[in-house]
Amino acid sequence: MHIVDGALSGSVLMAGVALAVGGVAYGLKKLDYDHLPQVGVLSAAFFVASYIHLPVGFSSVHLILNGLIGLALGWAAFPALLVALVLQAVFFGFGGFLVLGVNTFNIALPAVLMFYLCRYGITASSPRIAGIWGAVGGAGAVALTTFMVAGSLALSGEAFWLAAKATLIAHIPVMLVEGFVTAAAVLLIRKVKPEFLNISEDWQDA
Repeated sequence: MHIVDGALSGSVLMAGVALAVGGVAYGLKKLDYDHLPQVGVLSAAFFVASYIHLPVGFSSVHLILNGLIGLALGWAAFPALLVALVLQAVFFGFGGFLVLGVNTFNIALPAVLMFYLCRYGITASSPRIAGIWGAVGGAGAVALTTFMVAGSLALSGEAFWLAAKATLIAHIPVMLVEGFVTAAAVLLIRKVKPEFLNISEDWQDA
């Protein structure tokens, strides 16, 4: 889902930087520093999950896990994902530094939106309902990120429209896989470490 350097117009790049800076600043403000280990683990999960990727035009296809990251971290997904993206650019050349703002915003904002949409669903007393909302969070985050990546490419000129369409089509299987993976992860975490999703054990008594 990384857009590479040189693919976007200057105006899109500047807008991405401004929006990402705002998101990261707010994320750091909302971050409970007692949960830094949790942030580190999820940042590493994104780093590893997106290591194996398939280039598609000016972007790439890979697992993202931003839905799970958003459900666990809320606004703190912004700094967590920024750190992972920086490390990927430094060590593996994924994406690039000029597009760091756009990539961060495109991946982190859907994570935050899924947090607000699915937060109460994953804390439901019924595991089945929690799993469904986990799947919605996982697939929904990828879907939103895909549309935002395609939109970033489309806004950069007609030459990128074909790449934008290819990005949308290529990520349909990823949405399905991420939905399944996130649902399974939510159900497992509820059983073994519910506080990882900031879930109170009160739901067990409901």
